[in-house]
Amino acid sequence: MAKGIGNGYPLAAVVTTPEIAKALTKASHFNTFGGNPVACAVGISVLDIIEEEKLQENSKTVGTHFLLELAKLRSVFPVIGDVRGKGLMIGVEMVKPGTKEPLQPNKFLKFFDTCMNLGILLGKGGAYGNIIRVQPPMCITNEDVDFTVSVMKQALQEL
Repeated sequence: MAKGIGNGYPLAAVVTTPEIAKALTKASHFNTFGGNPVACAVGISVLDIIEEEKLQENSKTVGTHFLLELAKLRSVFPVIGDVRGKGLMIGVEMVKPGTKEPLQPNKFLKFFDTCMNLGILLGKGGAYGNIIRVQPPMCITNEDVDFTVSVMKQALQEL
């Protein structure tokens, strides 16, 4: 895992089973900055802040609010085929209304661009490029979610 573990500082970690870890001892491995004390200090600081500010709890609470608000949009806009996720890792599947087929790329990009022009940046993913990837920072608030959902609603109305 990487990226967020250093909160922007280059840092990564490997999490594995004891069996796999034991197998890794049979050969030499090289990593450029392995064990870098500054990176390790950053990682410890990030973990301390996550704990002190209860950001895991916030992710669960605000993520649930986010999923419920997005589900409300799904009930109104048939272009939303599915809303799924856990915590703050959320996917919104965009489909051709009345089908399970991926939304046409030009329509998806129109929605995407409208959201951007209204002030929110979303990710794009999925095998067909029709999944909105929502992965906000762990410090997001319910007010931030409400703003995001209102922007998405406006973009959906324009679509």
